Amino acid sequence: MKSFALLTTVSLISLSTLATVRPVMALESRQPAETRIAQGNNQDAIGHYNRGVGYIQQEKYDLALAEFTKAININPRYAEAYLNRGFLYEQQEKPDLALSDYNQALNINPRLAEAYNNRGFLYAEQGKPDLALSDFNQALNINPRLVLAYSNRGLLYRQQEKPDLALAEFNKALNINPRLAEAYSNRGLLYAEQGKPDLALSDFNQAININPRNATAYYNRGSLYGEQGKPDLALSDFNQALNINPRLAEAYNNRGFLYDKQGKPDLALSDYNQALNINPRNANAYYNRGTLYYEQGKADLALSDYNKAIEINPRLALAYGFRGLLYYFRLEREKAIRDLRQAAELSRQQGNAALYEKIMEFLRLLGAV
Repeated sequence: MKSFALLTTVSLISLSTLATVRPVMALESRQPAETRIAQGNNQDAIGHYNRGVGYIQQEKYDLALAEFTKAININPRYAEAYLNRGFLYEQQEKPDLALSDYNQALNINPRLAEAYNNRGFLYAEQGKPDLALSDFNQALNINPRLVLAYSNRGLLYRQQEKPDLALAEFNKALNINPRLAEAYSNRGLLYAEQGKPDLALSDFNQAININPRNATAYYNRGSLYGEQGKPDLALSDFNQALNINPRLAEAYNNRGFLYDKQGKPDLALSDYNQALNINPRNANAYYNRGTLYYEQGKADLALSDYNKAIEINPRLALAYGFRGLLYYFRLEREKAIRDLRQAAELSRQQGNAALYEKIMEFLRLLGAV
């Protein structure tokens, strides 16, 4: 049964992208905001706005937020300030405030393509794909060269299991801007899912070469190394991802998985706990922690974590499989068979032939096929 326990989930993640507006004096594609505002003698608003953009570039987000708020207080019609403040609210995981600011930006300027892109990203995160797609389409209707919207629309297509459409979007983004690190990272993710590890690795490397602060690219490359049986390279990349972004829950989850495989259960447990502290809706982390408890003979803790994983993600086949095994060893045969059958069906639907065959073999041993 130990070989079955090694089927612990390690997942790649995608990098969705938000747009911010550059300092107003650098805008080239529309009338500079400073001209519109200066007519109302609001030069102070321009100064606060530009300082806010500078703080974003320096990753001083609290200072940036304060500057955009000052700009809005001086000029409540400053659409770009609402856009960038919404971006910061999203960084702070305050989606309601972000959505309010994006809506306000679009009420003031219905042609602000970046606001449609950012609102679409927010809708995608909230599980509203139709609204997200509509906003990405609108952003590109307004500005057909907004590369971030192509990249984000590609991510949406990928989530909808439309890989050909997704690949076309990433390629469009890179044709317009061959230096867009996010598009390389996202295309690499798609290649990895298609079983093209060499292409995936090339894209992750390119993303990191362009932007060495791209935590998600390190994370995805680390996950790829993990799947290729290169734990040292994987661990190095997860560490680097967490140095850049200490709130990247998935990196803690996958590093914990590596520690577990290396026989370091205390380090593994610490990382799973940290992943769940950051994101209490991380089904994979609950599953992995449950499996660690399962291996340690802590059946009640394992069962609790499997239940939580399934509650969050009812399509997580492995969680049903292990919960079924747990029920079997607790002599709860009917529950065990029900969960194992569900795990087998989900594995079949998801194209995981190896897992499907393992579960079916066990069901045959139980006389339940």
